[in-house]
Amino acid sequence: MSDADEYPAMMAMHARCVSIIAHLWGVQKGETAVGSATTGSSEAIHLGGLAMKRRWQEKRDKEGKDKSKPNIIMGSNAQVALEKFARYFEVEARILDVSEKSLYRLDPELVKKNIDENTIGVFVIMGSTYTGHYEPVEEISNLLDEYEKKTGIDIPIHVDAASGGFIAPFTHAKAGGHKWNFQLPRVKSINTSGHKFGLVYAGVGWIIWRDESYLPKHLIFELHYLGGTEESYTLNFSRPGAQIIAQYYNLIHLGFEGYRNIMENCLSNARLLSKALEKTGWYVCVSDIHRKKGDHVYKGAGDVEYGTGDETSAEYNAGLPVVA
Repeated sequence: MSDADEYPAMMAMHARCVSIIAHLWGVQKGETAVGSATTGSSEAIHLGGLAMKRRWQEKRDKEGKDKSKPNIIMGSNAQVALEKFARYFEVEARILDVSEKSLYRLDPELVKKNIDENTIGVFVIMGSTYTGHYEPVEEISNLLDEYEKKTGIDIPIHVDAASGGFIAPFTHAKAGGHKWNFQLPRVKSINTSGHKFGLVYAGVGWIIWRDESYLPKHLIFELHYLGGTEESYTLNFSRPGAQIIAQYYNLIHLGFEGYRNIMENCLSNARLLSKALEKTGWYVCVSDIHRKKGDHVYKGAGDVEYGTGDETSAEYNAGLPVVA
């Protein structure tokens, strides 16, 4: 990103952004979160997946077991970056169908049927690109806990919060009353896009591991040729630092309440448009952030009611401000 000796202030801002975001995502006391800015969520997802693959390989080596057939679980609603990781880093992608029954999200029952000793991890999405739905991170974490109790096989979760990482922490709806972040021990890493709902112009994403122990040491490169000693664990090296400065500015300038106001306003606008479309009787929205919490079924144009000015997202299903 930069020569740390040449631009120490920018590197300090980078470190502060990592710390702020890690705490926003519930990093636990006693853990030392580590992370980095990236060019976007694609690079961040690849780094999170690569760390899971390396940890799985190291474990298989210690156990003297075959490591030639790694696989990773994701829903068919996954953004292409998740599939790219599997193809580029030679991991079998087990892409599971989503359905109306699963609310167009990764289906925990299908996850249970498709995991095995070669599963390096599960990609769970906080904010589907297609419909805006938050996937059931806590439910999947619980079933993986049960699977480990029965088999001894420990399968981690990486949360792709490209959009939801800057929405769920701030809105009144949060994640609909469910845990999704580092409050769940099984969630080892999370990514987000600063250039989406982080409100920065294009070119910055973030990857955070809950503790430095989950970033394999041999993925970290130590550099000496720029004058000082630096560590690098990104896929890119030279790139602009302006987006990091803009991200830090937004976090400090807007603060928690500023982000909350913006995200609540986005959701309010999305609810209004969704209801207006369904009120015509011509459209049915697959997205459901405009339906009251717990209600996921369209009941007809006659049942559509516009909200009041003082309501918040807490009264509705949690999700991205998406109209689909």
